[in-house]
Amino acid sequence: METSLRNARRATFAFFLLNGFLMGMWIVHIPVVEQRTGIGHAELGRLLLLLGAGAFLGMRLAGPLTDRLGARRVLPASAALCGAAVVLPGLAEGVPALAAALFLLGIGNGTLDVSMNAHAVEVERGYGRPLMSAFHAAFSVGGVFAALAGALVLDRGRSPATVLGATAAGSLLVTACAARLLLPRGPADTPCGPAATGPAVTGPAAAVRRAASPRRIRILAALAFLLMLCEGVANDWSTPHLRDVLGASAGTAALAYGAFATAMTAGRMLADRVAGRLGPAAVLRAGSAVAAAGLALAALAPNVPAALTGWAVLGAGLSGCVPQLFSAAGHADPAAAGANVARVAGLGYLGMLAGPAVIGPLTHLVPLGPALLLPVALCLVVSAASGVLAPGRPPRTA
Repeated sequence: METSLRNARRATFAFFLLNGFLMGMWIVHIPVVEQRTGIGHAELGRLLLLLGAGAFLGMRLAGPLTDRLGARRVLPASAALCGAAVVLPGLAEGVPALAAALFLLGIGNGTLDVSMNAHAVEVERGYGRPLMSAFHAAFSVGGVFAALAGALVLDRGRSPATVLGATAAGSLLVTACAARLLLPRGPADTPCGPAATGPAVTGPAAAVRRAASPRRIRILAALAFLLMLCEGVANDWSTPHLRDVLGASAGTAALAYGAFATAMTAGRMLADRVAGRLGPAAVLRAGSAVAAAGLALAALAPNVPAALTGWAVLGAGLSGCVPQLFSAAGHADPAAAGANVARVAGLGYLGMLAGPAVIGPLTHLVPLGPALLLPVALCLVVSAASGVLAPGRPPRTA
């Protein structure tokens, strides 16, 4: 059983890495697809909402399906769907075709997101210690690989259909290999692996073993919404902040997102050890507080080095927070792990989409720097509510 558990862990890393790579390859091809279909930025923005809508729908579908059929069946099917769909935007020649392609890609991404997180919960339960942050780090690494690979092929003038087609073929091969290593479905209330018969489970599983309540899952989802809203702000506004507020060059401004993403990836590689030693509530409390401090520094920074430091600190603070919420949702009720992860991930994804949309209108009232203080307040709210992850304590909302 220990061998199968280790193999399942490797397979889970593979699927997280694959998901990051697939979405990263789509992202680096956005300008080429935009030019090929002859659409403008405004039209592209509207079409990307279909990608988000598809992802949200996929998440809502994948949760119950995973609970009913098991992650071993749903995860490979989701990965195959996402992998096959990534080629569709590269084949689209007009707005209707691109709209349908992005919607299908969103569904594939949403189902893959939930099913791989649900399987990660099963693996984590088997190991009896935190693993979720490391899995999420693999997703980030997949995005980095996609950026490097995309830069290489785009410089050589390869068509998006060719590159994304090769990506789809490779993803199907990875899916076929990794699917054989996934955990077999067992009784919903029985941990898999050593934790079932060994010492008492520590870490996130122990912290959330008490019965789940709809109110508690709603709180976890709300906290994911707030944190991923802050992440969305960093994704879309870190570079404009350096360029427009501090007058940085385009190349220097791009370093803002790079600092954020690098610090987040590094933090995720370390967060499981901290969660195992101090508990998930401590990671959420301290991480969100550090994130608030980092974003405040970036928003009020008088110069570029201070701003880069602030964006990096924000990434480090946020890095371990959302994985704790996903893990808590999955462990709260093993029989409904997929549905609970879907609820938390779905609302969190909406937060990711809402972040840029919230800051934009605020800039009509106040400058961009002060507008970034809103997500600072949201991080502090999450820090205050971190007791929801503490073992044996009732959920707190403030």
